[in-house]
Amino acid sequence: DIPGLEALEKADLAVYYLRWRRLPAEQLAHIEKYMKAGKPMLSFRTTSHAFRYPAGHPAIAWNAWGSEAFGTPPGWGGDGHTHFGHEASTDVSVIPAAAKHPILTGVPKEFHVRSWLYRVLPKWPPADAEQLLMGKAVNPNKPAEDNPIAWTWKNKYGGRTFYTSMGHPEDFGLEAFQRL
Repeated sequence: DIPGLEALEKADLAVYYLRWRRLPAEQLAHIEKYMKAGKPMLSFRTTSHAFRYPAGHPAIAWNAWGSEAFGTPPGWGGDGHTHFGHEASTDVSVIPAAAKHPILTGVPKEFHVRSWLYRVLPKWPPADAEQLLMGKAVNPNKPAEDNPIAWTWKNKYGGRTFYTSMGHPEDFGLEAFQRL
């Protein structure tokens, strides 16, 4: 339950930080209406797998919402979406081609976060997304390739979006992450 979602009707920006929710249909309707209006959205980490409805549930399509809304893999485990272990962390670097992007103003070229790296490649983010930051797993539990960890994208409704797989609680204490 997320009371107050009717506030999205007047919102200029929706910020999502969700994981495996099972919201009632009337609350999903507010999220859907906002997204389909083409308004901007920002999301952190587990929003790539925001919803987790069981097989046969009328809202099961929402399990893939991250791909439609933010250009993330469609739910956890979809298209190889996984991570490199809870004990891992991530070295972050600005992708050189994106160095002058306004979102990266004041963000150091390299920093380290506690968030463990998510695997999104090879199918995600979408080809028309602008990748901003790359992550390298530190102390992974299996062989790990570098993966994009922040990007902007325009979804099919025309909404400008930003997604980052960073967002571990410790990340919020870092100036580099705060600037982002």
